[in-house]
Order: sequence, then structure tokens, then C-alpha cells
Amino acid sequence: MEIKDKDLVSIQEARCCLRKANEAHQKLCRMNQEQIDKIVKAIAEAGENNAERLGTLAQKETGFGNAKDKFTKNLFASRTLYEAIKDLKTVGILRDDKEKKVLDIGVSVGVIAGLVPSTNPTSTVIFKSLISIKAGNAIVFSPHPNAKNCILETVKCIKEAAEKAGCPEGAISCIETPTLNGTKELMQNNLTALILATGGPEMVKSAYTSGKPAIGVGAGNGPAFIHKSADIKKAIKHIFVSKSFDNGTICASEQSIIIEKCCQQEVEKEISAQNGYILNDDEKKVLEKFILSPRGTMNPAIVGKSATEIASLAGLKNVPCNTKVLLARETKVGDAIPFSHEKLCPILAYYAEDNIDMVLEKAIKILQFEGAGHTFCIHANDEEVVKKFALEVPASRILVNTLGSLGGIGSTTNLFPSLTLGCGAVGGSSSSNNIGPIDIINIRRVAYGVREPESVCVNNCCDNGYNESMIQQVVEQIMQKLME
Repeated sequence: MEIKDKDLVSIQEARCCLRKANEAHQKLCRMNQEQIDKIVKAIAEAGENNAERLGTLAQKETGFGNAKDKFTKNLFASRTLYEAIKDLKTVGILRDDKEKKVLDIGVSVGVIAGLVPSTNPTSTVIFKSLISIKAGNAIVFSPHPNAKNCILETVKCIKEAAEKAGCPEGAISCIETPTLNGTKELMQNNLTALILATGGPEMVKSAYTSGKPAIGVGAGNGPAFIHKSADIKKAIKHIFVSKSFDNGTICASEQSIIIEKCCQQEVEKEISAQNGYILNDDEKKVLEKFILSPRGTMNPAIVGKSATEIASLAGLKNVPCNTKVLLARETKVGDAIPFSHEKLCPILAYYAEDNIDMVLEKAIKILQFEGAGHTFCIHANDEEVVKKFALEVPASRILVNTLGSLGGIGSTTNLFPSLTLGCGAVGGSSSSNNIGPIDIINIRRVAYGVREPESVCVNNCCDNGYNESMIQQVVEQIMQKLME
């Protein structure tokens, strides 16, 4: 019986995929926008037509979330994204400014390494394939081992549709034997031009230290502030729908609620009315020991599970069977406070502060501890309060009167529809955008000369008899021109 070294097999698969992807990219480079768009449409249609089946496969294999919501995410990654990018110019001449005599040309970056998480496996493949091909790039996926089969099936499905529409063979591919060393080879190989990293903190950190350009996402740990001016009933509804959508596996979903004590009674009345369950002190102690693993990371047993499943696993006997979200009263933030961490499941920390300044301080503290640059939700009908928080909180997405999960990705807001949410420099990301095709192309600029050296060079001015006052006037004229 032949014994294979999985690491060696994985590394070899990565190299083979990259070589074929590089050859495919050379062909993609010769395609015009119309040809690229034909392929993109075929990928979107394949994703949409198989959205339900792939969602079911993902839920069955990973045990995370539920099939219905994964179906919705697959539709978002195909139909909604396609509508947003179908008319976007990404290759060839993007802009021709006759007045300023500047020409922008879209140039693909090459072969992209696409890391795929187990929480959103099929939707991530559809999403990254669409934006990569739209930008004229080839992509090689590295699947999370716990979601390998549904990822491979998604790649197969969209690859076949793309190639029927004229996509070069090898432009979309996937490592079939995923290992850490195989993924490392994919990220560090000379043929890889860019890494699209979605996954756990260690994987994203590995992408950024690979020596290759990378677009990664940090942890989501977004607080939701319910201001006294808000429609509190609607705010709780939005938070609970968001937090229970696919059992909390979208990183933009809320991780804590912060309120002022003056509206605590009304908020807690709505929490109870909408099937939230606030743990008592004893229950809180039981669950907080269950949230984190001994290493201080999130316990995988709770990821993507429903509130009642988590309660059962933790041995909480009194949680009603119709509970949507579990909440724990909290006052502190930090490594030793499990409820203040990101929780990819329907669990929320619940903070009540004396005044709005203390709410702002707590929101900033939560984000600086974990989730900096990601997402902050505010429920308020006072525009000045919204502006106050938007100017202070270290988040790239400030979501007002909407859901964190679906609002952050651009489903219930007009943000760009994306499943890769940049956190900016404050969150250790290279971009704060909702990542799309324009983020993964280079723009080549053609600029015609519009001023002669005599009008911009100080030495020339002096040589031609200009005094200091006249030189200053010339400099001011130049600055004014540049500002126009």
C-alpha cells in the first residue's frame, strides 16, 4: 500500500495549480472587457443556480449555521454582487480625462491565492472567484480542511460554467489536499501575486508575513449601541435577526449591546419579548468557562450553533426552547473576560453605562481590545449622536439603524456588497474597504505634459530675472492649478 506524505502532496498541488493559473492569466490578459464580463455572468449564474444545494452541503459538512441562511449568503455572493459589478470597467481604459490629459488603464495583478474559511465556505468561493475574474486575475483556493468537500464542489461548479463561457482552463482551481505547508507554499510561491485572506487571526497574520501583498480581514467584535432616541423595539429586532443569521458566523455581526441605564428597563423588556435570555450570575459563570478554549481562543464547539444548542452543550437547564440569543451582563473588557471577545454564535455581552460618554468610552475600549477597524452599530434617531460616535469609534463601517451582519456586507445598506471586509491600518489591514474588483487591479496612468519647465522650475525663474516676490507668485499659481 502506497503511503503519501500529505504535506508533500499539498505543496505539489499548490505548485501545479499555480503554474496552470499563471498560464491562464496570460490568456486572461489578452481578453477585453466584453469577454471577461461574459465569464463573470456565467460564474454568477452558476453560483445562483446552485446556491441552495451548496448551502446545504456547507452546513452538513461543517455543522455551522443553517442551510437556509447559507443559501441566502450564496445568493448574495452571486446575484447581489453580480448586479453591483456587471457594468464596472476593470480592464483596458477605465477613464479618459481629456481636460486634464490623464488616462487610467486597468491592469490585472496576476494569480491570487484565495484562503477560504469554514464559516462561510461556499459563499466565499463564489465571491472571490467573481471579483478575481472580473479584475482579469486567476485564483487558486486553499480550502479550510473542515469544509474541503463543499469548497471543492463549489469550485468545480463555477469552474465548469466559467470555462464554457470562454474562461481559460486553470484560471479557477483549488488545492485538494489542504495542509498548512501547502497553504504556505501557495502564499509564498513566486507565481502568487496577491493573497485574499479570510480566516482565523493566525491565518491572516501568516498572509501578511508571507512577503506577498495581502488583503486580509481582522477579527470582528463590533459593539451595538442603542441610544435612548432609538426605536428600541426595532433595534432589538435588528440585533437579534443579525446575531442569529446563520447562527452568528458573519464577522460583522454584533458581539455586544451597550445602553445607557436610563433606558435599561425598556431594553430588557424588549429582550425578553423577542426571545432573548439574560443569564443569571450562576449561568454566566458556567457559560463563560465554555466560550474560550484553554488556549484562550474561541471554543470551536460553539461556533455556528444556535442559542439552545449552546445552552445544552454548556449544561444550562433553564434556557427556554425558543431562545434566539443568550446575553450576559458585563462591565469589563479584556483577555480574561470571555464575553468581551468575538463570539461567532448567538451570544452577546450586555453593558449598561451611566451616560453617553461612558458608552462611547466602552465602545472604543471593546474595539481596541479586539475588532479595531471592523464594524460598529448604532441605533439612534439623533443625528448629532450618530456623528459624535462616527467621529470617535475606530471602525471602518458605522452602521446606523440596521443589522450588523447584513448591513456590514452591504445587503441592508448601500455599502459595496462584499464578503471580505477590510479593517484599515488600525485593524492591521491594507484596506478599510468592502473589498471588490477595483481593490485587486493595478491602475496604470498615462499623463501628458501640460506645463513647460519655465512655469514650474524656481531655478529657471531666477535665471530669467524674476525677483523673490515674482517667484512666490509663480509658486502660488502652480499650487492653485494642482488644487483644481
